[in-house]
Amino acid sequence: MIRLDGIATFVQVVEAGSISEAARRLRLAKSVVSERLGELERSLGTVLLHRTTRRLSLTEDGIAFLERAARISREVEDAAAEIAERRGSLAGPLRLSAPVTFGRMHLGPAIYPFLAAHPGITLALDLDDRRVDVAAEGYDAVIRHGPVEDSRLVALRLASSRRCLVASPDYLARRGRPGSLAELEAHDGIYYSNRGVADWRLVGPGGAVLVRARAALRVNNGDVMRDAAVAGLGIALLPSFIAGEALRAGALQPIDVGAEAEPEFIFLAHAEGRRSSAKLRALMSHLRSAFGDPPPWDRPVSPPAASPAPPPE
Repeated sequence: MIRLDGIATFVQVVEAGSISEAARRLRLAKSVVSERLGELERSLGTVLLHRTTRRLSLTEDGIAFLERAARISREVEDAAAEIAERRGSLAGPLRLSAPVTFGRMHLGPAIYPFLAAHPGITLALDLDDRRVDVAAEGYDAVIRHGPVEDSRLVALRLASSRRCLVASPDYLARRGRPGSLAELEAHDGIYYSNRGVADWRLVGPGGAVLVRARAALRVNNGDVMRDAAVAGLGIALLPSFIAGEALRAGALQPIDVGAEAEPEFIFLAHAEGRRSSAKLRALMSHLRSAFGDPPPWDRPVSPPAASPAPPPE
């Protein structure tokens, strides 16, 4: 007889890429995961996975079995969640991925009250700045900042996210404050490397333009970008949810060059063709309410005060 826990374990091992990682996600001993896999293969009368000390790979039978196994596993999870919902509670596993800085600064604090109100939900939140594959890596949903270009995802807007050019008072005192696009190109830039380009796309009265300043730093993390700007390394184009506190504290100052970054948004995205679960819909509603419109990170920042005129001689 084929056991459901064996099917779920097989799917988790494939999604995790290793028995060790699957055991960590399932909170089981590696020996238990290996035993469940072995029992499933004996029940099916075939080998599903080639195991070596370095990697796992699916056999032909494993490839054929995986799609239906994943569907069965999801259906069982959804059925259990639906029963819990009928009883007036939300329960079951929920796996999300989110960018590191946004997760640390805003998503975590917003999620804690939700989890306290729904103790039956077991959340696995992975903070990672790379673009994860939602379906292939077993996520229920991902939080994304900026455009969601993957056509296999359904993107639902959570909150706005304004971006602005910023630099430290020390940097601007040393290098001068750019007041035009031409002056901006003569400065040092701090760029987000996950976008794959070392330029800034801005929109002015004449339409969209690309500005390429000298790349002083390229990095794939927003915290480091902000800290590098505060340290006076150059100018950065940062979302308000990252730069807001430093702007309000005066550690960074906004720069006006007569053009602005295009508006962006925070999205929750899930795989196309899969109905979002009740707990995911409840989380989305909670986050929209917690962030508000406009969200707290988009509070206006006053421009720096003009220097007083020198006294007459």
